Amino acid sequence: MIEIIPTVVPTSLEDVEKVAKTNEHFANVVHIDAADGRFAPNTTWMPDSEKFATRAGFVYEAHMMVADPLNCGLKFISAGAQRVLGHIEAMKENAGDILAAWNRAGASEVGIGILMDTPLETLDPYVDQVDIVQMMTISKIGVQGLPFDERAPARVAELHARHPKLLIAVDGGVNEKTIVSLSAAGARRFCAGSVLSKSPDPASTYRQLLALAESAVQ
Repeated sequence: MIEIIPTVVPTSLEDVEKVAKTNEHFANVVHIDAADGRFAPNTTWMPDSEKFATRAGFVYEAHMMVADPLNCGLKFISAGAQRVLGHIEAMKENAGDILAAWNRAGASEVGIGILMDTPLETLDPYVDQVDIVQMMTISKIGVQGLPFDERAPARVAELHARHPKLLIAVDGGVNEKTIVSLSAAGARRFCAGSVLSKSPDPASTYRQLLALAESAVQ
């Protein structure tokens, strides 16, 4: 199943809710980028005691570009995030324990993110413990609108060949020009940031992206 997932780099909880409300009539997931100024160069809003608004059938997904993914993930789960993803570069040898802790805390999906230049074999010990791997398809992280890395489709194809049953998401530079090659390579979830936020008609752009991604796997 193909998913196009609107993203937000929030400065407040209100930013998250604004993106959710804007997109909820055509998308049922919002992808929240969280950065701590350490793992990623920027800083974003992160939950403390706040809770996400309850929307029937709606999913909050936290992508944690942080140095302490364990505790950050637990806070997002407490706030109502159903999906949580931390980076293998920050988890390191503790990845298995962190994933298990998120599962115990009630996450419906747990995943690992991987930067463009991190060797794919780093993921191998944890593939059986994750619901998804999110591949960054830009060479730097932290903000929306960064340029697509042309190495990305081949890298997605390589991971897909190594683990054919693994659900792969991609994040960074996803647009009408890049989504077909990423889908053909094996990606099935596509985090869409500026292509939707800057669109005069996000619903139409969403449908176009979905059709393009689906056309590559038919």
